[in-house]
Amino acid sequence: MKNIAIITGGDSQEYEISLKSAETVYNHLDREKYQPYIVEIRNNIWKIKVNDSYKTIDKNNFSVQIDNKLIEFKNIFMSIHGPPAENGELQNLFDTKEIRYTCCNSKVSALTFNKFKCNQILKKLEYKIADSLLHLKDNKIDAEKITSNFKLPLFIKPNEAGSSNGISIVYKKSEFTDAINNALLHDDQVIIEEYIKGTEVSCGAFNTKDEIIILPITEIISENDFFDYDAKYNNKVQEITPARISKKETEIVQRNTKEIYKKLKLKGLCRIDYIIKEGEPYIIEINTIPGLSEQSIIPKQIKKAGYSLTEVFTICLEN
Repeated sequence: MKNIAIITGGDSQEYEISLKSAETVYNHLDREKYQPYIVEIRNNIWKIKVNDSYKTIDKNNFSVQIDNKLIEFKNIFMSIHGPPAENGELQNLFDTKEIRYTCCNSKVSALTFNKFKCNQILKKLEYKIADSLLHLKDNKIDAEKITSNFKLPLFIKPNEAGSSNGISIVYKKSEFTDAINNALLHDDQVIIEEYIKGTEVSCGAFNTKDEIIILPITEIISENDFFDYDAKYNNKVQEITPARISKKETEIVQRNTKEIYKKLKLKGLCRIDYIIKEGEPYIIEINTIPGLSEQSIIPKQIKKAGYSLTEVFTICLEN
């Protein structure tokens, strides 16, 4: 039986969401194949939960003493949203120790976590992307110049942050400074992006050893102006799977998801978010470690596709 470390926690604002994802993974791993342990990272301290108490992990060989027995981990189920996993830092560490993990490698994770850079690459690959520019922390905020290039309203969002933290919609020039400063609380780089009005959808995918599996599409209807943190985690949203979009739109979204998964060399469970405008899907972002709580989009898509969470989690670990 393999020991599985479910890595969770982190130092970002997605800490609590990560814990919920880890709990889902822990509850659904196949106990005939795996012995799971939840390993929580916080403030660079790695601790493992054993019988309602915590022990510190030895990061040198990624092991822990439990009941006078040395438990070593060679297999990781990654359940951290945001740094230090979604940006690729942990993967570098695990690669040096030849430890296997269920998500994208460091290079791919760093790319997809950098929304602006990733979207520019997707644009070169001829996928539809909202027009945008990058604002750096030390730059002057010039609302006149920005609005001469873009029509209001505009999205203002951190370049590297998850769960829609720090995102605003700007309707007036007078709102720019507050919106950008809000985004700068989460990152030193801010994306100023064209507002695409349409139907928001999300499409999950994962890989077996032989193929890329594309999951049913979820339609997202927020009670707020957009699918922000409040809508995501305070039940102010409808998530409808399968999405109520045309057959053609479904085919395009699923085809694009499969192509992007392959071209960017994604791995494990991933999710790509889109806005469909006039039949054309615009890519919002790629999530390489999407939420896995029981209320999250990916578990719902997995069940709608006819898989169990246990089955898909096993596939992720075996790959």
